Amino acid sequence: MSIIGDGLDKAVQKSFTRPVPKSAGAQMRYLVKQLKGTKAVARTLRVSQRTVERYVKDQIKKPRPDLAARLEREVKARWQPQIRARAREKAATTGGIVIDTRARLGYTAPIGSTDQDRIRHLTVALPPHHAARLFDAQETGAGDDRLRELAAEALKETYFQDGGRRAGSLEEVRFTDIQHLEFDL
Repeated sequence: MSIIGDGLDKAVQKSFTRPVPKSAGAQMRYLVKQLKGTKAVARTLRVSQRTVERYVKDQIKKPRPDLAARLEREVKARWQPQIRARAREKAATTGGIVIDTRARLGYTAPIGSTDQDRIRHLTVALPPHHAARLFDAQETGAGDDRLRELAAEALKETYFQDGGRRAGSLEEVRFTDIQHLEFDL
């Protein structure tokens, strides 16, 4: 996935009310329950159905590192869907989202302005409509470039233009070379 998409997922995961299963057996049993069978889990994780059955029965306890990563990713993607939806809805309607980033930011503006790209560290509270746009794009499967464009538009409106109070002639914001990115709901 993308750096922005992963950041949005991590922000939503902070709202979970119960911890994600830790052991491989518990994770595998959860996936079997969610996907309604060992065959579907085997296909999702790209392992044999017999391997899934062994994890479910705790005959195998420690997965290979690549399988452990896939297993954890699939469990986290399906864990507490109602709480995940509620957190996204709250951010998109009332709460907004906070972006904390260290990246190269620049902009296109009229001649005479200092539009040089430079590394900036920003912590900005984005209004709910920007959170909604980011979450909607993520759900529709938008790529890293599209999510980066939406984040740049949000930073342009919120940080550079301050909601329309300044820099009205600003045309485009460039958001590149992301060194750190974290979202909070």
